[in-house]
Amino acid sequence: MDTTDGLPETAEAAEAAGAAGAEGLRERKKRQTRAALSQATIALSVRRGWDDVRIEDIAAAVNVSERTFRNYFSSKAEAVAATHLDRMLRVTRRLEARPADEPLWESIRTSVQAEFAPEPPEGSPPVDSAGVKRHTEAIWKVLSEPAVQGEVMRADLEAQVLLAAAIGARTGTDPQADLYPKLVAASVGAAIGTALTHWLRADPPVPLGPLISEVLEQLTAGLPAPARGGS
Repeated sequence: MDTTDGLPETAEAAEAAGAAGAEGLRERKKRQTRAALSQATIALSVRRGWDDVRIEDIAAAVNVSERTFRNYFSSKAEAVAATHLDRMLRVTRRLEARPADEPLWESIRTSVQAEFAPEPPEGSPPVDSAGVKRHTEAIWKVLSEPAVQGEVMRADLEAQVLLAAAIGARTGTDPQADLYPKLVAASVGAAIGTALTHWLRADPPVPLGPLISEVLEQLTAGLPAPARGGS
């Protein structure tokens, strides 16, 4: 759009700008509804168990119709995977926004940690280890459902394509023709998955933040073998 003082030059342009703004609001509302349905699916499944949650229960929790749920997702499993996919897409957008002269792996670490391991707010209450353990065990049960595993795998592959494109743009490589951006994207996805699995299965519970930091540091260092007797 051509402008002089920051305002549209014509009434037609002004109308088009208003339509674009309205479309932006609609898209934002769609994203919010989609995210709410995904999070409700996870929360209800963790609380009740996978088999005791119906699509109509999820829709009711978000105050929408069952038809609305089906407009966004084909199944409960797809709804669960959507939260992971959206988080990975935010990682990609954060990476795209990092300074162009920042080292790639520093940008990746910053982007991943901002989404998966943000700093807890000051004054947060002490962690209830027993409560955390019950919660992570319930999440693991949901993620162990074959349908959920399939949808999470599909979401990971979709996210890797977009992450590889962002890595290609930063490194001057072609995510279609070159191996490097695809390899980095797959490595980042595998590292995040490994940290999440370790976090969910740890007994006693461990915080996720240090695990995310460790796997990314190991990748950045080239996965050196630990000293004999080390962890």
